[in-house]
Amino acid sequence: LFLYRCLISQAEVQAFIERCMVAVGTKPHHAHSLAEVLVEGDHRGHYSHGLNRMDMYVKDIRSGICAKDGEPVVEKESAATALVDGKNLLGPVVGNFCMNLAIKKAKEVGIGWVVAHGSNHYGIAGYYAMQALKKNMINIVCKNLSPPDAVDFCLQCTLGTNPISVAAPANDGDSFVLDMATSAVALGKIELHERRKDPIPEGWGCDPQGKLTTDPKKVLTGGGLVPIGGNEDTGGYKGYGLGMMVEVFCGILAGAQYSKHIRTWKVTDRVANLGQCFVAINPEMFAPGFSDRMSDLLSIQRNMEPADPNLPVLAAGDTERMNMKKCEELGGISYHINVVNYMVRAERGGAVHTPLLPCDRLLSS
Repeated sequence: LFLYRCLISQAEVQAFIERCMVAVGTKPHHAHSLAEVLVEGDHRGHYSHGLNRMDMYVKDIRSGICAKDGEPVVEKESAATALVDGKNLLGPVVGNFCMNLAIKKAKEVGIGWVVAHGSNHYGIAGYYAMQALKKNMINIVCKNLSPPDAVDFCLQCTLGTNPISVAAPANDGDSFVLDMATSAVALGKIELHERRKDPIPEGWGCDPQGKLTTDPKKVLTGGGLVPIGGNEDTGGYKGYGLGMMVEVFCGILAGAQYSKHIRTWKVTDRVANLGQCFVAINPEMFAPGFSDRMSDLLSIQRNMEPADPNLPVLAAGDTERMNMKKCEELGGISYHINVVNYMVRAERGGAVHTPLLPCDRLLSS
């Protein structure tokens, strides 16, 4: 059989990422925060935002374009709101600081709305949204990013994938967890297809001339992503509008960079200065019985008769839970071997020289 996937324990992946980040000068607790987010991304099946992203963070720290020292600072706040300066630190360091602050405010006054400028890429938005679930709170998280998104197939990219995550608690540990880009897919999925030498589905991205393409290289070299909905006729204006909404809550509200003013993706000629938004809402401040109604809503959706018996109706977060269950059954996270090899080469090529990422076993196709 053709062996193409490598099984690695979560602990080993986290340790590998931490070693690589500390080797280039990252504070150990900052490296730990980053590794946790990346491993959780892979654990939940968002491989575009896990180990696949590590080389970007290593490059940012090594080049000095992302700060190694310091902690985020609150610049302005009220009982329910705060403006945070991320001090150009790693995104997960800023994200954890802001999310904890939003939860604290929500406990006290019912809602916490925190925005940050001076931040960097922070992994999956859902990681932060799910933190509020532990406190039985609703959470909304969004961030702006470098523009790879071509609006209605125009020739200039002015919006990032600008993801949104919303999490809401139900009974018995169940929950609704939406975690989505406002483009058709995240850019990391294009990168993964390119590293695996696979074509992308039509409708994900366009070439430098603004035409749909199935070649990931054309998307990554001068092309762009397509907004949710595709073109004007199929509802692309909705994804475009959501992307702009994220800019309002992040870049504009926080006083960060926005739209075409954000640096080009993975070009570290200047600091990113990304904007991020974290909202925690205490449902106890509203109508009683929120979790009961939430459980009923999830049951209604999941128990609908599917059009295809082999494709049950799911709620947001169910696909991720299935991937997590699969990881537990396998005893680790299953990575495409090309991604593992790419990261090991990137680590060696960057003179990080940490112990290699161990592969517990190969999985056959």
